[in-house]
Amino acid sequence: MSDKNKNNEMRYEQDPKGFFGNLFAPVAGFGVTFTSFFRPYVTEQYPFEGPYVQPRFHGRHQLNRYADGLEKCIGCELCAWACPADAILVEAGNNTPEEQFAPGERYGRVYQINYLRCIFCGLCIEACPTRALTMGHDFELADYHRRDLIFEKDQILAPMKEGMLAAPHPMVDGLTDGDYYRGAVTGPTKEQVEWVRERRPDDPTLEAATKAAEKNEMALASSEPVKNEEARKNDA
Repeated sequence: MSDKNKNNEMRYEQDPKGFFGNLFAPVAGFGVTFTSFFRPYVTEQYPFEGPYVQPRFHGRHQLNRYADGLEKCIGCELCAWACPADAILVEAGNNTPEEQFAPGERYGRVYQINYLRCIFCGLCIEACPTRALTMGHDFELADYHRRDLIFEKDQILAPMKEGMLAAPHPMVDGLTDGDYYRGAVTGPTKEQVEWVRERRPDDPTLEAATKAAEKNEMALASSEPVKNEEARKNDA
Protein backbone atom coordinates (compact mmCIF):
# COMPACT_ATOMS: atom_id res chain seq x y z
CA MET A 1 0.00 0.00 0.00
CA SER A 2 1.07 3.60 -0.46
CA ASP A 3 -0.05 7.03 0.73
CA LYS A 4 1.33 10.54 1.13
CA ASN A 5 2.86 12.03 4.24
CA LYS A 6 2.59 15.60 5.47
CA ASN A 7 5.34 16.80 3.10
CA ASN A 8 3.35 15.41 0.13
CA GLU A 9 5.91 12.67 -0.40
CA MET A 10 4.96 9.14 -1.38
CA ARG A 11 5.39 6.57 1.34
CA TYR A 12 5.39 2.87 0.48
CA GLU A 13 4.46 0.07 2.80
CA GLN A 14 4.34 -3.66 2.11
CA ASP A 15 0.83 -5.04 1.59
CA PRO A 16 -0.20 -7.21 4.52
CA LYS A 17 -0.85 -10.63 2.99
CA GLY A 18 -0.75 -12.79 6.02
CA PHE A 19 0.34 -16.42 6.28
CA PHE A 20 -1.87 -17.85 3.53
CA GLY A 21 -1.22 -14.93 1.24
CA ASN A 22 2.52 -15.52 1.43
CA LEU A 23 2.00 -19.27 1.08
CA PHE A 24 0.11 -19.06 -2.22
CA ALA A 25 2.03 -16.12 -3.67
CA PRO A 26 4.41 -18.37 -5.70
CA VAL A 27 1.42 -20.29 -7.04
CA ALA A 28 -0.13 -17.07 -8.30
CA GLY A 29 3.18 -16.03 -9.82
CA PHE A 30 3.50 -19.30 -11.72
CA GLY A 31 -0.17 -19.43 -12.67
CA VAL A 32 0.44 -18.93 -16.37
CA THR A 33 3.31 -21.42 -16.30
CA PHE A 34 1.28 -24.12 -14.58
CA THR A 35 -1.75 -23.70 -16.85
CA SER A 36 0.42 -23.84 -19.99
CA PHE A 37 2.49 -26.75 -18.73
CA PHE A 38 -0.21 -29.34 -19.40
CA ARG A 39 -1.35 -27.99 -22.76
CA PRO A 40 -0.12 -29.64 -25.98
CA TYR A 41 2.93 -27.85 -27.33
CA VAL A 42 2.75 -26.04 -30.67
CA THR A 43 6.44 -25.32 -31.12
CA GLU A 44 8.01 -27.00 -34.16
CA GLN A 45 10.57 -29.55 -33.00
CA TYR A 46 13.09 -28.53 -35.66
CA PRO A 47 15.56 -30.00 -36.63
CA PHE A 48 14.32 -33.28 -35.15
CA GLU A 49 11.04 -32.92 -37.07
CA GLY A 50 11.01 -31.20 -40.43
CA PRO A 51 8.54 -28.34 -40.84
CA TYR A 52 5.63 -28.54 -43.25
CA VAL A 53 6.23 -26.59 -46.45
CA GLN A 54 3.65 -25.55 -49.00
CA PRO A 55 3.50 -27.48 -52.31
CA ARG A 56 4.70 -24.41 -54.24
CA PHE A 57 7.55 -23.63 -51.85
CA HIS A 58 10.71 -22.38 -53.58
CA GLY A 59 13.64 -24.47 -52.38
CA ARG A 60 16.80 -25.83 -53.97
CA HIS A 61 16.88 -26.06 -57.76
CA GLN A 62 16.87 -29.28 -59.76
CA LEU A 63 17.71 -30.04 -63.40
CA ASN A 64 15.27 -32.69 -64.59
CA ARG A 65 15.58 -35.60 -67.02
CA TYR A 66 13.32 -37.26 -69.55
CA ALA A 67 12.06 -40.80 -68.97
CA ASP A 68 14.84 -42.32 -71.07
CA GLY A 69 17.58 -40.54 -69.10
CA LEU A 70 18.38 -37.64 -71.44
CA GLU A 71 18.63 -34.22 -69.81
CA LYS A 72 15.92 -31.63 -70.35
CA CYS A 73 18.30 -28.66 -70.27
CA ILE A 74 19.15 -27.43 -73.78
CA GLY A 75 21.68 -24.79 -72.70
CA CYS A 76 19.60 -21.83 -73.94
CA GLU A 77 20.73 -19.64 -70.99
CA LEU A 78 17.29 -18.05 -70.61
CA CYS A 79 17.34 -18.83 -66.88
CA ALA A 80 20.63 -16.94 -66.51
CA TRP A 81 19.23 -13.94 -68.40
CA ALA A 82 16.06 -13.92 -66.28
CA CYS A 83 17.90 -14.10 -62.94
CA PRO A 84 17.77 -10.64 -61.26
CA ALA A 85 20.61 -11.54 -58.89
CA ASP A 86 23.03 -12.83 -61.57
CA ALA A 87 23.27 -16.11 -59.65
CA ILE A 88 23.19 -18.55 -62.60
CA LEU A 89 25.98 -19.41 -65.02
CA VAL A 90 25.24 -21.61 -68.06
CA GLU A 91 27.60 -22.68 -70.82
CA ALA A 92 26.12 -24.74 -73.64
CA GLY A 93 27.73 -27.64 -75.46
CA ASN A 94 26.91 -29.20 -78.82
CA ASN A 95 25.38 -32.65 -78.98
CA THR A 96 27.11 -35.12 -81.30
CA PRO A 97 26.13 -38.62 -82.44
CA GLU A 98 28.60 -40.08 -79.94
CA GLU A 99 27.76 -37.67 -77.10
CA GLN A 100 24.05 -36.90 -77.02
CA PHE A 101 23.12 -35.58 -73.58
CA ALA A 102 19.82 -33.86 -74.42
CA PRO A 103 17.31 -33.84 -77.29
CA GLY A 104 18.12 -31.30 -79.98
CA GLU A 105 21.35 -29.58 -80.91
CA ARG A 106 22.69 -28.39 -77.54
CA TYR A 107 22.80 -29.24 -73.86
CA GLY A 108 23.91 -27.51 -70.67
CA ARG A 109 27.60 -28.42 -70.47
CA VAL A 110 28.28 -26.12 -67.48
CA TYR A 111 25.57 -25.18 -65.01
CA GLN A 112 26.26 -23.29 -61.78
CA ILE A 113 23.99 -21.64 -59.22
CA ASN A 114 25.49 -19.30 -56.64
CA TYR A 115 23.31 -19.63 -53.55
CA LEU A 116 25.06 -16.68 -51.94
CA ARG A 117 23.25 -14.55 -54.51
CA CYS A 118 20.07 -16.51 -55.23
CA ILE A 119 16.92 -14.88 -53.83
CA PHE A 120 14.63 -17.86 -54.67
CA CYS A 121 12.26 -15.69 -56.69
CA GLY A 122 11.51 -18.42 -59.24
CA LEU A 123 11.93 -16.24 -62.34
CA CYS A 124 14.39 -18.77 -63.75
CA ILE A 125 11.69 -21.45 -63.54
CA GLU A 126 9.24 -19.33 -65.52
CA ALA A 127 11.85 -18.60 -68.20
CA CYS A 128 12.79 -22.25 -68.84
CA PRO A 129 11.21 -23.38 -72.15
CA THR A 130 11.52 -27.13 -71.49
CA ARG A 131 10.67 -27.33 -67.78
CA ALA A 132 14.21 -28.50 -67.21
CA LEU A 133 14.68 -26.33 -64.12
CA THR A 134 12.34 -26.67 -61.15
CA MET A 135 12.54 -25.88 -57.45
CA GLY A 136 12.06 -28.49 -54.75
CA HIS A 137 11.39 -28.31 -51.01
CA ASP A 138 14.98 -28.61 -49.77
CA PHE A 139 15.95 -25.41 -47.93
CA GLU A 140 18.83 -26.56 -45.71
CA LEU A 141 21.69 -25.03 -47.70
CA ALA A 142 23.86 -23.58 -44.94
CA ASP A 143 27.56 -24.43 -45.07
CA TYR A 144 30.90 -23.40 -43.59
CA HIS A 145 32.63 -22.08 -46.72
CA ARG A 146 31.49 -19.68 -49.41
CA ARG A 147 32.87 -21.89 -52.17
CA ASP A 148 30.60 -24.74 -51.08
CA LEU A 149 27.51 -22.64 -51.82
CA ILE A 150 28.27 -22.47 -55.54
CA PHE A 151 26.51 -25.60 -56.77
CA GLU A 152 27.79 -27.36 -59.89
CA LYS A 153 25.73 -29.28 -62.43
CA ASP A 154 26.29 -32.67 -60.81
CA GLN A 155 24.83 -31.30 -57.55
CA ILE A 156 21.73 -29.91 -59.24
CA LEU A 157 21.03 -32.67 -61.78
CA ALA A 158 18.15 -34.94 -60.78
CA PRO A 159 19.16 -38.46 -59.72
CA MET A 160 18.54 -41.35 -62.09
CA LYS A 161 15.17 -42.99 -61.53
CA GLU A 162 14.61 -46.72 -61.84
CA GLY A 163 14.65 -47.70 -65.51
CA MET A 164 16.43 -44.62 -66.84
CA LEU A 165 19.49 -45.02 -69.06
CA ALA A 166 22.46 -42.81 -68.24
CA ALA A 167 23.43 -40.30 -70.93
CA PRO A 168 25.05 -39.93 -73.37
CA HIS A 169 23.01 -42.01 -75.80
CA PRO A 170 20.94 -41.31 -78.94
CA MET A 171 17.37 -40.05 -78.95
CA VAL A 172 14.49 -42.45 -79.52
CA ASP A 173 14.36 -43.29 -83.23
CA GLY A 174 11.82 -41.29 -85.20
CA LEU A 175 11.18 -38.68 -82.49
CA THR A 176 12.14 -35.01 -82.38
CA ASP A 177 12.96 -32.76 -79.45
CA GLY A 178 9.38 -31.47 -79.69
CA ASP A 179 8.08 -35.01 -79.23
CA TYR A 180 10.22 -35.30 -76.11
CA TYR A 181 8.75 -32.09 -74.72
CA ARG A 182 5.19 -33.26 -75.41
CA GLY A 183 5.78 -36.44 -73.36
CA ALA A 184 6.02 -38.99 -76.16
CA VAL A 185 8.94 -40.75 -74.45
CA THR A 186 7.97 -43.11 -71.63
CA GLY A 187 11.31 -44.87 -71.17
CA PRO A 188 14.41 -46.17 -72.95
CA THR A 189 14.18 -48.36 -76.05
CA LYS A 190 16.09 -51.52 -76.96
CA GLU A 191 18.08 -49.58 -79.56
CA GLN A 192 19.26 -47.09 -76.94
CA VAL A 193 20.15 -49.89 -74.53
CA GLU A 194 22.16 -51.76 -77.17
CA TRP A 195 23.97 -48.55 -78.15
CA VAL A 196 25.10 -48.02 -74.56
CA ARG A 197 25.94 -51.71 -74.10
CA GLU A 198 28.34 -51.61 -77.05
CA ARG A 199 30.17 -48.53 -75.79
CA ARG A 200 29.79 -48.73 -72.01
CA PRO A 201 29.21 -52.38 -71.05
CA ASP A 202 29.87 -51.62 -67.37
CA ASP A 203 27.24 -48.87 -67.13
CA PRO A 204 25.33 -49.46 -63.85
CA THR A 205 22.00 -48.36 -65.35
CA LEU A 206 22.00 -51.00 -68.10
CA GLU A 207 20.26 -53.78 -66.17
CA ALA A 208 17.28 -51.71 -65.03
CA ALA A 209 17.06 -49.92 -68.39
CA THR A 210 16.93 -53.27 -70.22
CA LYS A 211 13.92 -54.36 -68.16
CA ALA A 212 12.24 -50.98 -68.69
CA ALA A 213 12.80 -51.21 -72.46
CA GLU A 214 11.19 -54.67 -72.56
CA LYS A 215 8.15 -53.39 -70.65
CA ASN A 216 7.82 -50.43 -73.00
CA GLU A 217 7.87 -52.71 -76.04
CA MET A 218 5.19 -54.95 -74.52
CA ALA A 219 3.03 -51.90 -73.72
CA LEU A 220 3.41 -50.56 -77.25
CA ALA A 221 2.59 -53.95 -78.75
CA SER A 222 -0.58 -54.26 -76.67
CA SER A 223 -1.74 -50.74 -77.56
CA GLU A 224 -1.20 -51.17 -81.30
CA PRO A 225 -4.40 -53.22 -81.94
CA VAL A 226 -6.43 -50.61 -80.05
CA LYS A 227 -5.02 -47.83 -82.24
CA ASN A 228 -5.76 -49.81 -85.39
CA GLU A 229 -9.34 -50.43 -84.28
CA GLU A 230 -9.85 -46.73 -83.55
CA ALA A 231 -8.44 -45.87 -86.98
CA ARG A 232 -10.91 -48.27 -88.66
CA LYS A 233 -13.83 -46.68 -86.78
CA ASN A 234 -12.73 -43.19 -87.80
CA ASP A 235 -12.43 -44.27 -91.44
CA ALA A 236 -15.89 -45.79 -91.33
